Amino acid sequence: MAKPSNSDYFTHRMWTFFASVKLSVVILLSLAVTSIIGTVIPQNENLMLYHQKFGDMLFKIFNTLDIFDMYHSWWFRFLLCMLTVNIIVCSINRLSSTWKIIFPKKPSFNINRFRKAKNHQEWSAANSPEVVKNAYTPWLSKRWAMFKVESSENGYLLFGEKGRWTRLGVYAVHLSIILMVAGGLVGSIFGFNGFVNIPEGESVDSIFLRNNQPEIKLDFEIKCDDFNFSLYESGMPKEYRSSLSIIKNNQTVVQKDILVNDPLRFEGINIFQSSYGKMPATDLTVTFTEKASGLIYKKEATMGTPIEMPGNSGTFIVEDFRPNFSFRGVNLSNTFLCKMIPGQGDPEHIIIPADFPRFDMMRQGDFVISISNADFKYYTGLQVTKDPGVPLVYAGFLFMIIGCYVTFFMFHQKICIEISAADGKTSVMAAGISGRNRPGMNAVIRRLSNQLKKLS
Repeated sequence: MAKPSNSDYFTHRMWTFFASVKLSVVILLSLAVTSIIGTVIPQNENLMLYHQKFGDMLFKIFNTLDIFDMYHSWWFRFLLCMLTVNIIVCSINRLSSTWKIIFPKKPSFNINRFRKAKNHQEWSAANSPEVVKNAYTPWLSKRWAMFKVESSENGYLLFGEKGRWTRLGVYAVHLSIILMVAGGLVGSIFGFNGFVNIPEGESVDSIFLRNNQPEIKLDFEIKCDDFNFSLYESGMPKEYRSSLSIIKNNQTVVQKDILVNDPLRFEGINIFQSSYGKMPATDLTVTFTEKASGLIYKKEATMGTPIEMPGNSGTFIVEDFRPNFSFRGVNLSNTFLCKMIPGQGDPEHIIIPADFPRFDMMRQGDFVISISNADFKYYTGLQVTKDPGVPLVYAGFLFMIIGCYVTFFMFHQKICIEISAADGKTSVMAAGISGRNRPGMNAVIRRLSNQLKKLS
């Protein structure tokens, strides 16, 4: 006998490895454990928050293993691919034997198995076996996919069979898992989940991803034509609505008002209403009041751009804005976060509430600084997602429902009707065999017997 080549031996070992049920258990347990980790550790938060929470050493370990964005990590995708290959190989490995059962060359019926069946029903018929057989045959042949009649010593044997194909139900379930995993992988690799804030009347053509990832350029612009919101008496948001326009090639192609859970969909991209807030215009006025002389100096400023302080005393930058800022337990509302860089000494971070122009007096500096002429306007916060794997996931759910229904509510059925003459009478015995769902088979035989009694 020829010795198998190294390539054949390797292929056989790999096939045996992926056809193992033990491998399925190990992969599923690994996915369960990692999913628990992904639930306990919040995903896609700011990296600074992770560093503060876990410390330097654990942060480096978790960040290297992509724990903070686990479901997009290479090793989690590898586990999903392993599970997919394992299911495919296991299904193919067992399909040949299942196929022979579903499509036998010559179906066999063993009368002794039917006679020993516990669900058999017996009754007597007034007519001869020939007449009873002729009465039963048309009715049974219409309801059983495979039906045949055989002669016995004392009468006739009527065999019926259907539902062999229901053994494929488990393969539909396997296919559903493969489709859902494939959909998840496609969405993880080719999709995205980003956000963008758009002031009223402005438009953007790019979005930002979480966890400090680079921004994504869109093939179109999203414009916020208008934004409205309403509040409950308690002050909590009741509804916020954004009027959006999609602009492509300098033309408005779609317009829609979106609400929470009522997104705008365009070219496979979903735009959800996520949040809202208030921001100042880019240009504003910074007022410096010298404490010693009472002189007032006003300078026009732009967010993020340094300006010279009076008397060449340093540089002042308006860095950021917060619509709500808590100071010693008090909400200062519209507050600017600024940085003052003196000519000599270290930079100083200060806060300037727009609604409290004398707030900076507490700082005990040479100047009292305030900010005015800030034109505030609302912005809409949008969540922008793309998931090309959704159709595969939906198809997987459909096959899961079909497969589970076939597996649990349909089954392979074999019946036998024995018609025999004894002591001048015609006796009839009905029995059924099923590989599973014996209570269901018992119910089938009871209903079948009641119907045949009416025909005889």
